[in-house]
Amino acid sequence: MRILSITAGAAGMYCGSCLRDNALAAELLARGHAVTLLPLYTPTRPDETNVSRKRVLFGGISIYLQQYLPLFRKTPRLLDRLWDSPWVINAFAKRSLSTDPKLLGDMTISMLEGERGVLRKEFDKLLAWIAQEEVPDVINLPNALLIGLAAPLRRALNRPICCTLQGEDLFLNGLVDPYRDRALDLIRRQVPDVDLFLSVSDGYVRPISDMLRIPVGRIAVVPLGINLAGYERPDPPAGRSVPFRVGYFARVAPEKGLHVLAESYIHLRSLEPHAEMRLDAAGYLAPAQADYLDRIRRDLDNAGLAGEFTYRGAVDRAGKLAFLRSIDVLSVPATYDEPKGVFLLEAMAAGVPVVQPRRGAFTEIVERTGGGLLVEPDNPRAIADGLRTLWRDRALAARLGRSGFDGVREHYNIARSADRLLQAYQSIGTGSLAARR
Repeated sequence: MRILSITAGAAGMYCGSCLRDNALAAELLARGHAVTLLPLYTPTRPDETNVSRKRVLFGGISIYLQQYLPLFRKTPRLLDRLWDSPWVINAFAKRSLSTDPKLLGDMTISMLEGERGVLRKEFDKLLAWIAQEEVPDVINLPNALLIGLAAPLRRALNRPICCTLQGEDLFLNGLVDPYRDRALDLIRRQVPDVDLFLSVSDGYVRPISDMLRIPVGRIAVVPLGINLAGYERPDPPAGRSVPFRVGYFARVAPEKGLHVLAESYIHLRSLEPHAEMRLDAAGYLAPAQADYLDRIRRDLDNAGLAGEFTYRGAVDRAGKLAFLRSIDVLSVPATYDEPKGVFLLEAMAAGVPVVQPRRGAFTEIVERTGGGLLVEPDNPRAIADGLRTLWRDRALAARLGRSGFDGVREHYNIARSADRLLQAYQSIGTGSLAARR
């Protein structure tokens, strides 16, 4: 099968969606499928071999210039190549390109307006690029925020369009008025341009269906899967590890809940003041979130626990595997209904049990794998109680770790995810959308 898979770069950070898109493309390529993984906005940064094209369309610098300086909507493409170069985009991404929805209202609307909006030149560039490529059997968009690409791609290629759903609600809810309502309206109007939507979890189907007004019957579930290379079965515990290490591995931002885990850790230490424990965190920290991390450090310092906290930064794949091997339990108490939870799969794949709020995809992942404890959401003390349970009962922690290790391999390996993706693609064939309405 020939597949055009579009992926959205995340301004130089490790991104769960980019990792998923890259891992699936790599798996399908290994099976002999012809996959073109095309980045938009910025080059992608997976922690595995990057199989995406070097060419970046809708370059982050270009669309910014066209959005706010009308002159650049008419510049020749030869000149555009300067700031569409991946190394130029990467250089700027490290300093100024943002993924914060509060700052991207105008750009979001322009992308959703598609060929009718101020970014028409970028849509023309995409179609010119498409004309030089072999015609794919199917096209996949990485999220509903790029649904404006569906109609022009269908018109140019006459091939079915899929659109993955993997967390748009968080971004859309982060838009300030009036951008949120306008964005929702534009997405809903373009739902008919997509043949099949693909949700990354069962629990995400209903809420995103309601939000975007997509009929449930037009959403297939393609569960997450991870590349298990390098994840080894942990050695049986020889006894109680000292210190007991509580881990957090996700983007450092309020919605991911590091502050909640810090509050839980403070409560845990009040219950076990003489125990040897540590709180270790790793993950991307945007410059805008530096104050957030500083506040967490101050809270731990005020509790007399500053010396027990370490932030290890954004780690590559080797660093991730080493970090996961170093912790006894992982908790990422997100404050919203997370539809993915790749960090849970990564921890469980390393044999690390998890303690998570019962919400979003966390519930189905933990229940399906048996790899951790689910507790009441939005309750730091419940998280603390779960952590304390695993600290006190190391046999239980070991059983949960083994269950998660096996459960990820059975339910969330990349091969299984690719199987489900191919089934979804084959279900729509190559007929016209009109015939399937």
